Amino acid sequence: MANLDEPVPVRVPGSKSLTHRYIICAALAAGESCLDNALESRDISRTLEVLGACGAFIHRPEYGRLIIRGLGGAPRNRSGGPIECYMGESGTSCRLLSAVLAAGSGAFFVYGQKRLHERPVGDLVEALRRLGAEINYAGKPGCPPLMINAGGLSYDLLPEQSLAVSCDKSSQIMSGLLLAAPLVPPPARKSGRPGLTLMLGGSAPISLSYLGLSLHSLEAFGVPAIMEVMDGRHWNTADWRVGLDKLSPAPGRLRFRVGPAAYQARALSVEGDWSTASYFLAAGAVGPRPVRVEGLNPASFQGDRHFVDILRDMGARVEIDAPAVTVYPAPLRGLDLDMGNCPDLAPTLLAMAVHAKGATTVRNIAHLRLKESDRLAALGLELRKAGCSVTPLSDGLRLAPPRSGPRLPDPATMFNTHDDHRIAMALCLLGLPARSPRTGKQLPGFQVNLDNPACVEKSFPGFWQAWERVSCFQGKADRRE
Repeated sequence: MANLDEPVPVRVPGSKSLTHRYIICAALAAGESCLDNALESRDISRTLEVLGACGAFIHRPEYGRLIIRGLGGAPRNRSGGPIECYMGESGTSCRLLSAVLAAGSGAFFVYGQKRLHERPVGDLVEALRRLGAEINYAGKPGCPPLMINAGGLSYDLLPEQSLAVSCDKSSQIMSGLLLAAPLVPPPARKSGRPGLTLMLGGSAPISLSYLGLSLHSLEAFGVPAIMEVMDGRHWNTADWRVGLDKLSPAPGRLRFRVGPAAYQARALSVEGDWSTASYFLAAGAVGPRPVRVEGLNPASFQGDRHFVDILRDMGARVEIDAPAVTVYPAPLRGLDLDMGNCPDLAPTLLAMAVHAKGATTVRNIAHLRLKESDRLAALGLELRKAGCSVTPLSDGLRLAPPRSGPRLPDPATMFNTHDDHRIAMALCLLGLPARSPRTGKQLPGFQVNLDNPACVEKSFPGFWQAWERVSCFQGKADRRE
């Protein structure tokens, strides 16, 4: 019989965000890089396949290890016809690689599955066009598919000293340009500029913590980047390592300078993914057994590392013993949170808050409507099936949980994943056996039936095997297709 006081150990895979970035940097470097603990998932496969089609040599000697012999510079297509760059559903692959491809030479056709063709890339295309890129929309303006006729990028024609980049819809716009910036050659005439200067533009930037992952990746592969913050009327160098989410810079008051540079081959290990870890950490808080998640870096640049702070604020007991984090069951209370810098945590938090006492409100996440699904609408629909009251807000949701915990009017209730990996993984939290927030009595939990459990392969193909370790009740999440 299991000891209910003993933590259930779970190891999460490498960070999806860092794996994408490391792969791109390695593919642009000269020489051979080795990446350990790299995530293997559908999205990562899209990035690997596109870079392989562009000439990078990619070898997988064992699970989670990648050997990449890079291009030694920007992608070049000398075939005559366009290279077909299939991005599937991966918005990260699409935005980061489109910028890198535009810095190369030749024709590239960027496309994916239907939902990808609804996701915004207009701010990225506009910025690349200002740098001389020839990019045409092959479908809906502002969205993929894209026809890129690459001839390199240049800032010779920029009238200003810097290029303003909007991150109102996605910080991946800036991240893509940061990764492409070292590939931009020095100006044809002396301009006094040390390199490409990218200024935070727009009006309401989101998810800026992810820019720290891009800057970290540049540094890890030998490319220097300088961050500057406007203080009064003067630009002062600032350390991005303190965390961009702590700076909260306003548009027009933050910029990055990246000069021409050669990516250097490296041997690196990818740290664990805090977004994926959130489902298991939340399971430890909900109960009935503590959960120990291994492979995490508490000092990570991943914005989702702040989930430990959210858990503590909700009343959970959290112990950090790097590289592991253990969370213990506790009575939980609702919160009112701005989640603009950690939007991927919103589904986890709301599903966990179903077991809490009092309402939970999440704000500043209007852009979740533009993800793999409309996550705000999807969460509202599915959480109501468990007895919750969900109120849409202009930029988020307010959830009032059932007084005695989640319940199903019909045990055969089917939850719709909306073909979204984060919705699927978060919904599993609903059925965990937990204590009633009103009476404190142990609830039995229930089976969570999902219409498309395979969608988790986008970011964590091994999710179901790992989830079985924390599903401490007889019923399991139904994996019927």
